Amino acid sequence: MASWREVTESAPEFAGKVRELMDAHKHKTIATLRRDGSPRISGIEADFVGDELWFGSMPGALKALDLRRDPRFALHSASVAPPDDPSAWPGDAKFSGHAIEVTDRAELEAMFQARGLDAAQFADSHFFRADIHEVVLTRVAGDHLDIDLWRADQGLRRFERK
Repeated sequence: MASWREVTESAPEFAGKVRELMDAHKHKTIATLRRDGSPRISGIEADFVGDELWFGSMPGALKALDLRRDPRFALHSASVAPPDDPSAWPGDAKFSGHAIEVTDRAELEAMFQARGLDAAQFADSHFFRADIHEVVLTRVAGDHLDIDLWRADQGLRRFERK
């Protein structure tokens, strides 16, 4: 698994495109695992702070309880409807990995400060840092999809799908 910094260092152009898609919209979608193993899809805000990808939730939110029990997650950027010209679609980005809950007040204070937030507003909220397994960038290219896949143990690879 890896930090966002490791992704940016090993594949900077790819990471720039992924970050652009993630930063384009405030809300993303996260998949977590319920107690019975079935998937749960939830809206979430995720932000790059320094060298890490962070996300959080309101106190007692089911997605946070899911992540505390089983840290596996998948995170998807907001997708926009493809325009009439599919090649103009900006694409979408996906992450998978493990969520690491951060409870250290000093680390949280630094994250809040970097984001320009008042820590007091989030006293009981849950915050997680992503330990990234893979990042996927999907775009339309002519008559096929270009799928760029980055994995911590394999680096960046490209696939085409018709």
